[in-house]
Amino acid sequence: MHPEIMRAWRVRTPGPMRTQPLEFVNTDVTEPATGELLIAVRACGVCRTDLHVSEGDLPVHRQHVTPGHEVVGEVVAVGPDCGPGFAIGDRVGVAWLRHTCRSCRFCRSGQENLCPQSTYTGWDADGGYAEFVTAPAAFVHRLPGGYTDTELAPLLCAGIIGYRSLLRADLPPGGRLGIYGFGGSAHLTAQVALAQGAEVHVMTRGARARDLALALGVASVQGASDHPPVKLDAAILFAPVGDLVLPALEALDRGGTLAIAGIHLSDIPVLNYQRHLFQERQVRSVTSNTRADARDFLAFAGRHHMEVTSPIYPLDQADRALGDLSSGHIAGAAVLVV
Repeated sequence: MHPEIMRAWRVRTPGPMRTQPLEFVNTDVTEPATGELLIAVRACGVCRTDLHVSEGDLPVHRQHVTPGHEVVGEVVAVGPDCGPGFAIGDRVGVAWLRHTCRSCRFCRSGQENLCPQSTYTGWDADGGYAEFVTAPAAFVHRLPGGYTDTELAPLLCAGIIGYRSLLRADLPPGGRLGIYGFGGSAHLTAQVALAQGAEVHVMTRGARARDLALALGVASVQGASDHPPVKLDAAILFAPVGDLVLPALEALDRGGTLAIAGIHLSDIPVLNYQRHLFQERQVRSVTSNTRADARDFLAFAGRHHMEVTSPIYPLDQADRALGDLSSGHIAGAAVLVV
């Protein structure tokens, strides 16, 4: 049996973290609907998208939503018609993509991340900054062994979206990859690229982030808008700073691709065609992920153990964790523990 009341954070009024947009409340535990699981949260990653939801960079999809979409937990109840896939006691993960229609042309072609009816954990439905969360069983993930709960949580968005960004960047085998910004997602993506034989160069502002990048084995680190020491075959922009699109494009070699990983980006300055785009350089956005991306990445993480840098905060300090993320005081990927 699970309790009827739980502790949870919710967005009271979106705004800068200094305005205290979140409130910590006692609320009812929702029973799982048809096709859903009820999951006791053990850990939940603190993602920059949670910050965008809390501060109002993203439009409100659900009033007073509970953020959080990097959930590791235990199944405590199974709703009707869930099928045989999960049982009470299973350790599972809940990620950003919560639902798709599974019938539109994007879903039918393997591009469910572009489904016009897609919904998202911690934006359209309550997420994991709580003691319990419900999720559709069809979008719940099996997790690799060999990791603690706090190590697994960042893999469920920071890891997955970084993996898709790497695919979108179209990095050739043994190529040179530039990474702009070095937070939760970037420090995992760098490890995937290094394991695949890439030469990785990091551009980021924080001294702790630069130290972490060097400790992981990247070839060079420099300031956020500095030029890397070599021309790049591909680059990924993780920092939500449109100004960095220009130096990232200038750093690309002929035919190089820049993938922009974030769901939110400040305005991009005017591009100069000759300096930034000519010679078949290109820019690609990254929109969510497919479940296939998630399965492939989590399988990769099972084969290649990843070093997950996870500053830990108790659940009741989620607002402090988001504030630290906003001010650039977190190296790696912060995690809430319940």
